[in-house]
Amino acid sequence: MKLTSIAALTATAIFASTLVNAQGPRLNVDPGKHPHLAAAQDFARKAYMEMQASFQGKDWDANGHAQKAMDMLIVVNQEIGAAAERK
Repeated sequence: MKLTSIAALTATAIFASTLVNAQGPRLNVDPGKHPHLAAAQDFARKAYMEMQASFQGKDWDANGHAQKAMDMLIVVNQEIGAAAERK
């Protein structure tokens, strides 16, 4: 079960990373309706952008961990958006 969950998360992250442009994950939570979720989504986007800037133009990837972190931040962004839709 755990391996299946990890595989699904990885597949989602890879798919999601193809949808992200140079501006990072998009902000799609209405701060008027969900101010805390919108703030959390903004923090996740900023973290993504900082990770991207930290290794842009350099030839290091921290053994793939930097990219994995960015992929996870994309998933975090999506989950926050989904949480806002469910509220």
